[in-house]
Amino acid sequence: MATTTYDPKNVSITVDGVFMTGLGESMVEISKDENNYDTKVGAMGDAVRTKINNSLGTIKITLQQTSPQTTFLDSLANTGKLVPISIISYNEPKQTTTVTQAFLKKQADRKYGKDSEDREYEFQAMDLNLA
Repeated sequence: MATTTYDPKNVSITVDGVFMTGLGESMVEISKDENNYDTKVGAMGDAVRTKINNSLGTIKITLQQTSPQTTFLDSLANTGKLVPISIISYNEPKQTTTVTQAFLKKQADRKYGKDSEDREYEFQAMDLNLA
């Protein structure tokens, strides 16, 4: 098996056409809000698999406190605007996540202290597409 290399610089994140810079250590986390399938077993042992058509998802973008995009994302949180999000990892294997409508649930929590703290922005994705 060949050794591969992951490079975080090969991950691109755009929100409403704006490239996210000054990403925090955990950068981005993408998750579906529900499983793709569910199963039920009847009293006689018959199993049924049901496809779940829920396309909701959660995207968490972590920025450093000094990122120029914190002001932009705080503004989006205040307006509730629905925005497109694109996340592309150009690493191997190439993976693409797209959303045509997402909104920020709230502004990121703010911490001020001896060290700079990351800010986490949580989007509700209305039509998460993991490709």
